Amino acid sequence: MPATVEVKRNTAKILEELKKKYHARSMDETLRHLINKAENIPETMFGAHPKMTPFSPKDESEFHEL
Repeated sequence: MPATVEVKRNTAKILEELKKKYHARSMDETLRHLINKAENIPETMFGAHPKMTPFSPKDESEFHEL
């Protein structure tokens, strides 16, 4: 559900520039990009399990066996 957020005119101008810079389609997308960047949230969470170690060559070969 959409919501209205009030910002000062200068902030709105900055957001418009950032929208262009990030090639965002909306202000929401721009704000989400800034939030993700501020919180160090990767664009994709694939493979982001904090306790998972990288696959070893042995692991790789076992996964490919039929």
